Amino acid sequence: MPRLAFAQSFWDGYDTLEKPVRAGVRKAMAKFQALSVAELNADKGLHLESVENARDKRMRTIRITGFWRGVVLAPDDGSDTFLLVNVLPHDDAYTWAAKRLYSANSATRALEVRDAVALDELTPLYETAARTAPRLLFSDVSDGTLRELGIDEQVLRAARSLVDKAQLEAFSTLLPEDQLEVLQYLAEGFSPEDVYRDVVAVRRPADAPAEPVEDLATVIANTPARIRLVTGPRELEEILEKPFEAWRVFLHPSQRRVAYRTSYGGPVQVTGGPGTGKTVAALHRVKHLLGRSGDGRILLTTYTNALAAGLRDMLGLLLDEDEKLLARVDVTTVDACAHGIMRTRSAAVPKPIGDREQRQLWEKAARQLDLPFTAQFLAQEYRHVVLGQNLRDLDAYLGASRRGRGTGLGPTRRRMVWSGVQRFEQFLRDRGETTHLRVCARAAELLGEEPAPYAHVVVDEAQDLHPAQWRVLRAAVAPGPDDLFATGDPHQRIYDSRVSLGSLGIMTVGRSFRLRLNYRSTEEILAWSARLLAPITVDALEGEGTDSLAGYRSLLHGRHPQAQGYATRQEETEALVERVRTLLAEGLAPHEIGVCARFNLSLDTAEEKLKAAGIPVLRVRGQVAQGAEGVRLATMHAMKGLEFRAVSVLGVAEGTVPFAREITPREADPLQHDADLLRERCLLFVACTRAREALSVTWSGAASPFLP
Repeated sequence: MPRLAFAQSFWDGYDTLEKPVRAGVRKAMAKFQALSVAELNADKGLHLESVENARDKRMRTIRITGFWRGVVLAPDDGSDTFLLVNVLPHDDAYTWAAKRLYSANSATRALEVRDAVALDELTPLYETAARTAPRLLFSDVSDGTLRELGIDEQVLRAARSLVDKAQLEAFSTLLPEDQLEVLQYLAEGFSPEDVYRDVVAVRRPADAPAEPVEDLATVIANTPARIRLVTGPRELEEILEKPFEAWRVFLHPSQRRVAYRTSYGGPVQVTGGPGTGKTVAALHRVKHLLGRSGDGRILLTTYTNALAAGLRDMLGLLLDEDEKLLARVDVTTVDACAHGIMRTRSAAVPKPIGDREQRQLWEKAARQLDLPFTAQFLAQEYRHVVLGQNLRDLDAYLGASRRGRGTGLGPTRRRMVWSGVQRFEQFLRDRGETTHLRVCARAAELLGEEPAPYAHVVVDEAQDLHPAQWRVLRAAVAPGPDDLFATGDPHQRIYDSRVSLGSLGIMTVGRSFRLRLNYRSTEEILAWSARLLAPITVDALEGEGTDSLAGYRSLLHGRHPQAQGYATRQEETEALVERVRTLLAEGLAPHEIGVCARFNLSLDTAEEKLKAAGIPVLRVRGQVAQGAEGVRLATMHAMKGLEFRAVSVLGVAEGTVPFAREITPREADPLQHDADLLRERCLLFVACTRAREALSVTWSGAASPFLP
């Protein structure tokens, strides 16, 4: 019987196929497994046939439906292992298959693929330009060294034509995965010894043959990170029924070089736009660290409970639910970690209160003291200056920098503010309450009095953490190699947190990486969403300079986003119902559709109308149970960490996005006004980039000024 394996290139597109095509894949693959190799070649239903003029003579196609075909790499050495590499429309399948060439990497022994035709066409153009270039990108690396690192003759010729990293990036979609990563490492200034250690050695199986081999079964076995070998009908059905689970923790080459570097000399930060795989890189870093340190504990942390629950699930998937390994990782929010530290070291822990209660106390303090400041101003000053810099007394506040605050305060007015701070904190003590950030401040103090509890700390969604939360993380792990690994995107900062990692003793200079390739959304969705942020600049995570989406792109393409205004909210909601009906008719499952709005009130109306139309819905408040059916309804804030094949963003109207009540008047504080607008822009950007294939943005009345 033939053995069937699935390449990552298949999974990348499988979940976007319509239901009838996916059903055809399952049927064809089940039949594939049931036939002998001789029967397979003769079966008229599958119609296994060669690809004319293919660069790789092992290329075959099989019938999935009348219009769709699967592309299969067949053995030519008498073995029985076949590799399904893609499913495409009929003509596209033959065109795609004819251009690809599969080979075994001479250094890692893994199977890799290239667009051989495009490489042959593009390389001579770059060679012509390279003849007059003052310096080439890899001029300091010999041919022999490149070959030892797995670079073959076709890629070597292309590499020798490159002048800079931008040209290497232009070749990135054509080159074999392992060879591309070797060149990327070298281009970043790593030595050949480092590249062999961090790329080749970690990918080459311990039991790989001493000499390269080409038989397909062996090469597939040497590529476990990118190929899944199916051993029986039950496993086949399970893997095809849950394709998302098969690839959502897969690590692409640009992420692997960050996650699996043997060791870093100190804190690391990884940034990148939505869908670039920052979370996946963080999870794989945890896996790598578990394999390096014998019994040290790891903290994997993030901002919200829902995000932490998602990390917990994905880590279990990545570690194959290995209880021994999972027991060494604490997956929780920073606030929950701080509370745990307080509980184990203090007899009583005051109860934290929410934002609404805090606003009420600030209003009371301002009223009692007759202060010439609004409650909003006092709360922001407390958050950004007092707690941000961990100020403990009036003298410290009088001498503190108020960078980022747009209202000047002389000594007299600072004393007035400090009296408000003291009154607010007295209210908390009288009530036996506190705030989450105060708990973090105290937890950091307690951690400083004893050995750090963790060997490593890995942080996801780092852009939304407050300096008080960062102090907990800094104190939770001793400074040194591989202490902190943080991922985030300043363009997705949806909470009012400002931080300079350097000022907190978290220095990432020389250990900062930016991911630019989106693996989730189409280029059309990305380009449209990026225009939401085009008018503004975003501060970098480390606190110095700005971050940019320049070079951020996707290799996927699809329909253009729809932006549509309506006269009334009722018309907008009715249009939503029709849109969801259309998506369901196209083959999307209800849980693959997300609907979001700025406020729950808009979602209440949408839920009512969708239910009346007989469409199942499920409100997202925290984590949603796996397998629960229904169109997902969530606020824009709750969309963080989620993704859907199709997303509809409702109520993007003037006065709502941005929400007028959340914006500090410019005359009160121009810098805070700009920060508030930026936060609202980022929130809309996050909501729109949850869409993988289809995005709709609607409003009633006047459109939001943010819309391009």
